[in-house]
Amino acid sequence: MSVLNAKHFHDEKAAYAFVEAHVWPKGRVCPHCGVVDQSGELKGKSTRIGVYKCYACRKPFTVKVGTIFESSHIKLHIWLQAIFLISSSKKGISANQLHRTLGITLKSAWFLAHRIREAMRSGGLGPLGGEGEVVEADETYYGPQKNGEVPEYRKGRPYKSKKFGTRKRAIVSLVQRGGEVRSFHVKRADKETVASIVVKNVARESRLHTDESRLYKGADAHVAEHQSVNHGKGEYARDDVNTNSVEGYFSIFKRGMKGIYQHCDEKHLHRYLAEFDFRYNNREALGVNDVARANNALKGVVGKRLTYKTTREANA
Repeated sequence: MSVLNAKHFHDEKAAYAFVEAHVWPKGRVCPHCGVVDQSGELKGKSTRIGVYKCYACRKPFTVKVGTIFESSHIKLHIWLQAIFLISSSKKGISANQLHRTLGITLKSAWFLAHRIREAMRSGGLGPLGGEGEVVEADETYYGPQKNGEVPEYRKGRPYKSKKFGTRKRAIVSLVQRGGEVRSFHVKRADKETVASIVVKNVARESRLHTDESRLYKGADAHVAEHQSVNHGKGEYARDDVNTNSVEGYFSIFKRGMKGIYQHCDEKHLHRYLAEFDFRYNNREALGVNDVARANNALKGVVGKRLTYKTTREANA
């Protein structure tokens, strides 16, 4: 039987029960006052599904309050379908495809997808690597800038050439070999920025592997060992020194952005990176299948509410 035939993907009451089990694993929590298991279900002909009343603060609530689902008119079982589709698609799924598959408007599909990406975003994590562990670092460029605009760091100076990287958005990624990835959209990939990212996200005991770029010269003092391969001279691996993992991540990211999403405003790039990071960090090679990946995304819905206005206007 197909996974999408599960009851919570088609029945609203079952969908609420499924979400409650993941959002409230230790008991029903009132989002208004934080009291646990001191509420009761409101019953009546006109009462909506999944509405509870807190006995402490006397306020009604549902599992959607304080989550990415809050104030959404889309049925919760449709949300669950969307989370599964985005989580299980290796290179993502476009808003147009969600619009056609789920039977919702294109505008709703676009906003829904951004809210799910927000749920996939992780923060407050510990450092990557550790004693004897390898962390690969690399930078890439995605773009071009909208309407060929000159980035802020150029201070109004136009480009003199069309060489690689011009008019594009800089992305720095760190991959713990055999483990997780962490990606950052930065205004400028320079030594100071890259060193700061390494210091904050890589354990001092780690071995850092990069290409020959001079950007990492300021970061090598913050790790146990720094080795590099010289791509310019055709060297891509030397013993176990390589950047194959991070380059493989960039390959998936670029194929998804070019082939599936096709266009991305710079202010939304951090959410797309969060989506690709999430799928990489919950991949089959780490023992996470499609169902588990979707369930892990569902665990991140709390405290990440977005409004349409802030999604459209807020900068990364």
